[in-house]
Amino acid sequence: MSISSAGIPLTLYIHIPWCIRKCPYCDFNSYQKNGELPERLYIENLIEDLKKDLPLIQDRKLHSIFIGGGTPSLFSAKSLDTLLSETQKLIDFETSDIEITLEANPGTFEQQRFSDYRKTGINRLSIGIQSFQDAPLKALGRIHNQQESLAAATGARKAGFENFNLDLMHGLPNQSIDDAMADLNLAIEQAPTHLSWYQLTLEPNTIFAKYPPKLPEEEALWDIQQQGEKLLAKNGFKQYEVSAYCRDQHVSEHNLNYWQFGDYLGIGAGAHSKITDASTQTIQRYHKTRNPVDYMNPDKSYLAGSRILTTSELPLEFLMNALRLKGGVPSTLFKERTGLDSSVIQHKRSIGIKKGLLLDSDMQLCTTEKGFNFLNDCLSIFMGEEDE
Repeated sequence: MSISSAGIPLTLYIHIPWCIRKCPYCDFNSYQKNGELPERLYIENLIEDLKKDLPLIQDRKLHSIFIGGGTPSLFSAKSLDTLLSETQKLIDFETSDIEITLEANPGTFEQQRFSDYRKTGINRLSIGIQSFQDAPLKALGRIHNQQESLAAATGARKAGFENFNLDLMHGLPNQSIDDAMADLNLAIEQAPTHLSWYQLTLEPNTIFAKYPPKLPEEEALWDIQQQGEKLLAKNGFKQYEVSAYCRDQHVSEHNLNYWQFGDYLGIGAGAHSKITDASTQTIQRYHKTRNPVDYMNPDKSYLAGSRILTTSELPLEFLMNALRLKGGVPSTLFKERTGLDSSVIQHKRSIGIKKGLLLDSDMQLCTTEKGFNFLNDCLSIFMGEEDE
């Protein structure tokens, strides 16, 4: 195994864990806001957390920044400006206009802040719409309504955001195909540069897992997916990942780095990191203390745990990300990002090719259309011991 961090993009994820209300489907590390947020103290801890992580990245530059949650837009533009300014003092940016994304939720209170966010250097918004219809929004536990959903995109454009994503779910409780397409049409009409359109799933340890709502049948879900993909393509949205669609090459640079098995530093309560360490010839994962009270406790460590990925884990870790991309990745990227020779996956890859799930190409590591539609079946080949 021979690996170098040179040429591997490095991104920064910043986690702000509070939201106004915890949604019943959400399994993220988020906490319902109770009283005034400890905004200043949390920002101070984020900066200190970043300082402690600097030895992990040495002199590498940042490719992108993503501020997620929770609902990061609950924090003021002033606080985020302080955070970004201090970040740039500690780590150089690859370019002066690197992609800096902020997750935000619709709502008049937050939209008033959009212009101020833009002035901080944040140049991309990811707006959590989920649905444009009031009944599904209520079922999902969302606190905004259709009018606020529609106003969010307008507010983003007026604030100067030329690049923004809308998050939209399908397969919602009691949702018909017509309902799903109506949602998607409204999303397209808002003229976003990027759409994250994905199926609602019942995740463990959520309210929906304990009290599952009635979701559409498998056949209806498949029809929604097929009709939705045609509608998006017709309107100029290219699917480049399982649930990501963009216009005019406006891919999410930050998320693309995850899928291409790049490196990322995570700060904030419950944040995760993956760092390539050329000096030890290892790829390591780190995770931070989950509870924000503990995270801000000066007597406790930010770091909750770390581990080195074994050589036996690396192929699947790489493929679980890379094969989510519609066009896959160049075959050479496997060795560049894992340090392993491609021969270690050749036998399993041959099985995937034989089953029609993987493309028979020396140049590209990629699924076929069938493999993309049945990605779990494709990945299972690399999980098991089967030979045929």
